[in-house]
Amino acid sequence: MSTVKAANLQNTGSGAPAFKNSSGTEIGQLVKAWVNFDATGTVTIANSFNVSSITDGGQGRYQVNFTTALGNANYVVSGTVGMDGNGNESIVCLNDTSSNGMTPTTSAFRFTVVQASTLDYKDKDITAVMVIGD
Repeated sequence: MSTVKAANLQNTGSGAPAFKNSSGTEIGQLVKAWVNFDATGTVTIANSFNVSSITDGGQGRYQVNFTTALGNANYVVSGTVGMDGNGNESIVCLNDTSSNGMTPTTSAFRFTVVQASTLDYKDKDITAVMVIGD
């Protein structure tokens, strides 16, 4: 087994480097974008990759805007939020074409944060999402 140590990896083409097994089958992909932000009051990005901005759509509603567009809109979004200290759990929901949502595009997607027990929209001091796809 070999170990590759490098400061940077670069694809010879226009895409991200591919992770492949010894047979040449792709076995993994990189996270294409992620952001950690405080959604209480004015949205403040703590740290991010490939996210140019967050659009605040009101209590518990956000749009993530990519710095560099993705190859297609068939990506996966996963997210997490901080607890409120009272044991109230919240969930992150990717919006579809409902009245508050939009179909994800190569340049942005919308999501909501709701309290699981009441389904009320919530702003959280720790909100984080990541995107995996092409």
